[in-house]
Amino acid sequence: MTTNRRAAFAGQFYPGHADSCARLADELLRDASSPVGPGAIVPHAGWIYSGPTAALSIAAIAAGKPETVVIFGATHGPDLNPASVFPSGSWQTPLGSLIIDDKLAQRFTLAKQIQSSPESHRHEHSIEVQLPLLMHLLPDVRIVPVGVRPGPEAPEIGRFCASEALDSGRRVAFLGSTDLTHYGPAFGFEPQGRGSAGIRWAKEVNDRRFIDLIQALAAEAVVPEAATNRNACGAGAVAATISAMREYGADKYEELQHTCSAEVKEVDDPNPINSVGYEAGVFIRPT
Repeated sequence: MTTNRRAAFAGQFYPGHADSCARLADELLRDASSPVGPGAIVPHAGWIYSGPTAALSIAAIAAGKPETVVIFGATHGPDLNPASVFPSGSWQTPLGSLIIDDKLAQRFTLAKQIQSSPESHRHEHSIEVQLPLLMHLLPDVRIVPVGVRPGPEAPEIGRFCASEALDSGRRVAFLGSTDLTHYGPAFGFEPQGRGSAGIRWAKEVNDRRFIDLIQALAAEAVVPEAATNRNACGAGAVAATISAMREYGADKYEELQHTCSAEVKEVDDPNPINSVGYEAGVFIRPT
C-alpha cells in the first residue's frame, strides 16, 4: 500500500507557500558552495536558525547528482523500532512531492532492525525540513526516509543500508540529521550556568566532543557520547551515516560550518539564555 505523507511542518519550520518557500530555498542555496561527497551531516531546526548551515550539506550531496537520497532522521517521538523506514508513496512539500524509492526501501526492510512504519514519520520533523532544499536542487530525486533510534544497532543499520544501496545499481547519497547541544532553561540543561559563558561552553566544548567523533569516523562511539553528554538529539542517525560512509569508502569528514541558534543575527535576542548547536559537514572518498 502506498502512502502520501503531507508536509506537517510547512509554515512552521519553513515557508508553507510555494513561492515563498522557493524564494527562501534559492536564497539559502545560491552561494552554498561545498566539496562533493556521498554523504553529509545536516541540522534540522527551523530554516531561520539552521537553514544556511543545512544548505551547505545539501549542496554537497546534490553536486554528485544522486538518483536517490537516503535520509537518516532523528527520532524525537515514541518510535520504539531501532529503525523505521517510510516504504512507498511520496512526501509532499510546498514545492511538490518527492517520490519514495520503494525498491530500495523494501531492500532495507530485509534487515531485522529496520521496520516498515509510515506512522513513525507522521509527526517527526528531522527529515521533512530537508526536503524542500533537496527538491530545489534535485527536483527528480527519490528519497528513502529512515528514522534511527540512538541505540547500539545504529552503526549496523547504516552499514546494511549502504551495502544495499551499493548493490542497487543507483547513485545513492546519504544525509544524517541531527542538532547538537540543547542548552539553557528551555531544555533543562545548564551545567555551566546560565547565559553567554554556558552557551559558549555548549558550542566550543560539548558540541566539539561529538563533532570530533564524527571526524574520527567513530560510528560506534557517537551514541554513548550523546547519552553521556547530551550533545546530539540524532546520534542514531549520525552513527548510521558514519557507518554507511565507511562502507562507501569515505576516509575523511570535512566540516563545513558549526554554529548555534544564539549566533543567529536574524533572531532579536541580544542576551540569549537558550541555544542549540548546528553542524554541517561532508564525507569525502579518496580520489
